[in-house]
Amino acid sequence: MYVTRSHALTADAGAADLRDRLEVTDALYRFGLGQDLKDRALFASAFAPDAVLDFRPAASAWGAEPPPMAGRDTIVDTILGMFEGRVATTHQVTNPRVELDGDDARLTALVEAQHLLVADRSVHALLKNLYDVDLVRAGDGPGWVMRRVVIDNVWLTGDPVAIFG
Repeated sequence: MYVTRSHALTADAGAADLRDRLEVTDALYRFGLGQDLKDRALFASAFAPDAVLDFRPAASAWGAEPPPMAGRDTIVDTILGMFEGRVATTHQVTNPRVELDGDDARLTALVEAQHLLVADRSVHALLKNLYDVDLVRAGDGPGWVMRRVVIDNVWLTGDPVAIFG
């Protein structure tokens, strides 16, 4: 489930281990900033081609039941399409915890996501979410991509209409 080890590194952790941990966290940074900038290429670079994103645990905080999104293109098209011209977002990633296992990794992080309606910025939703992420080493580079993302809500203020319309 979540990465809860008492220590981030072992005594023999080297430069490659530290680089991988930074790259794992960077996948989640690309996820957030790609949405905030509406940058399709940056957002897509966070996901494996067969990625699954499950927002149901978070959406249940206000009674919504969106289906899980499967496939990088579906995730990118759905999220960016849902916000395009309608919602401005900002994402802040904190408390990342990483576990490495060869070419697989786990990431737990808190993400605060602000959503504002472009037409009326007084309509907003601010969420603090807990992310549970499985990642794989990217096949086309030294970085990592998210294969499975489960987003659970810790708290919410505002109006969820700013997210789902």
